[in-house]
Amino acid sequence: MGFSLNSLGFPKRPANTRVVVAMSGGVDSSVVAALLKEQGYDVIGVTLQLYDHGLALQKKGACCAGQDIYDAHRVADRIGIPHYVLDYENRFSDAVMQDFADSYLAGETPIPCVRCNQRVKFRDLLDQARALEADCLATGHYVRRIDGAHGPELHAATDPTRDQSYFLFATTAGQLDFLRFPLGAMPKTETRALAQRFDLPVAAKPDSQDICFVPNGNYASVVERLRPGAAEPGEIRHVDGRVLGQHAGVIHFTVGQRKGIAVNDQANSNEPLYVVRLDPAARRVIVGPRAALACDRIRLRELNWLGAATDDALPVTVKIRSMAEPVAARLTRRENGAAEVVFEAPQFGVSPGQACVIYRGTRVMGGGWICREDAAASERASAA
Repeated sequence: MGFSLNSLGFPKRPANTRVVVAMSGGVDSSVVAALLKEQGYDVIGVTLQLYDHGLALQKKGACCAGQDIYDAHRVADRIGIPHYVLDYENRFSDAVMQDFADSYLAGETPIPCVRCNQRVKFRDLLDQARALEADCLATGHYVRRIDGAHGPELHAATDPTRDQSYFLFATTAGQLDFLRFPLGAMPKTETRALAQRFDLPVAAKPDSQDICFVPNGNYASVVERLRPGAAEPGEIRHVDGRVLGQHAGVIHFTVGQRKGIAVNDQANSNEPLYVVRLDPAARRVIVGPRAALACDRIRLRELNWLGAATDDALPVTVKIRSMAEPVAARLTRRENGAAEVVFEAPQFGVSPGQACVIYRGTRVMGGGWICREDAAASERASAA
């Protein structure tokens, strides 16, 4: 006798379906574990130790810190599931933190949360879940996995204020087949209510903020610790070539930045200055008016594509920052994981090293990393 699909899409009883839940110690993943346990699934909780406990305990509100490992263990005890802590500190350092430092040294603005999902959680942890003979890996991300005509699709969360699809663009089709996101259709208020109903010890815990391994949001201090001597002084130049002042290190700046430049353009004293480009090789920060930030197209590298084969100039919407509104564009895929995105209207403050995530409606079609050389070329064209 066959079975209808359970809530996770498997043709068997929940009791016969093993689920590994990635438990960060926060409310969202804790609710996922409790909810699946209540539904009768065979649930195993796994928490990753990603960096030094001494540093972690100094930073409140960060995921995968010492307190969070303790909280995840308390939740597992409360709901009655086995819980394991995996030491992924070396993997995290090699795959995420070193890349973070190198990106800043290259004049980029990295997104380590994407690299963590791509290289640690959805690769190494997913492999560990398979080793535990799990049917799937469930997380507390606010995204939706929808079974489409040609396989599972990645969609934005129902609640746009909680949507995390931007950070999961690098998820491959094979990984998506194994992943489940039980909170994707829920508002955060419902998640909090479930945490209270389950009487979870983290029900009132605030959401994690900032990057987990960056104490107090001081990115430059982490880069300097990982790459001693990285903060070398240099010139702040206007796009027209004038030297306006000095800086204490390119790693302190990002394209589109307005605050903290600490120089004035005496020729146009009423016009605010923005960081237009970073030239790490020459240790220069190039600044100019907002108009110099205008960008009509970008090139992407490491494109991860979740859609079907497409014609050139596919009409899409794209997000070039996690908090930005999607904008209309056309996408042309190139060889070797490259792509070109042409905006319907010029965009301002496009930052190399950030992600460009591609949508059609709510579906994530894929995404890639914005190349630095194209932002520089666009800046030069704008200045001209």
